[in-house]
Amino acid sequence: MGVRAAGQIPQQRGEQPPETAVRYAEERHWDVVPGAWLEAVAGTERCSCGEAACPAPGAHPAHAEWQAQATGSATVARELWAAQPRASVLLPTGRAFDAIDVPETAGFLALARMERMELALGPVTRSPDRRMQFLVLPGAAGKVPDLIRSLGWLPARLDLTVLGEGDYVAAPPTRFGSAGAVQWASRPTPANRWLPDAENVISPLAYACGRDVGAGV
Repeated sequence: MGVRAAGQIPQQRGEQPPETAVRYAEERHWDVVPGAWLEAVAGTERCSCGEAACPAPGAHPAHAEWQAQATGSATVARELWAAQPRASVLLPTGRAFDAIDVPETAGFLALARMERMELALGPVTRSPDRRMQFLVLPGAAGKVPDLIRSLGWLPARLDLTVLGEGDYVAAPPTRFGSAGAVQWASRPTPANRWLPDAENVISPLAYACGRDVGAGV
């Protein structure tokens, strides 16, 4: 029997949050934490937080102490999701990675540009709120503003933010209410186990965001 390649995340079609969370912890060594979930109420699905106007139903932390609950242990992850199998899968940022968050249109433009430039790329999530998150090495939150300025852009004019310590990324197969599920725009594979530094990807991302929102230089 062959040995599974380090960092491999197998095809997840049809998988449920518990088994997927365990795979992230076991194969990718990412911290995971269960978030809110969707509940059927009067024929509709609502977020477990109870807020009728929840902006991210079923796709946000379930309680204030979520950071302390995050774990990189597959065994602990099994126990956490056993308590609530429908809980969303959240990946805390500022630990194994930071995430550069951009609009979906800019994200796809940047992906195409990165392919042409043959840049090393990490996993990229695509969420139903039409945002994409590019996973990069930790520490991006402290350096991206200066990197953007060095490229001639004003950070405040770009729809680009960095998720670092204290933030999180909702990971597949987490659902945003009736809007759909989070997907991988670029899946975790053995080839992208080693994440890029923000410095290596910020140029195409800044260019795409500037073009997407019509920002000036």
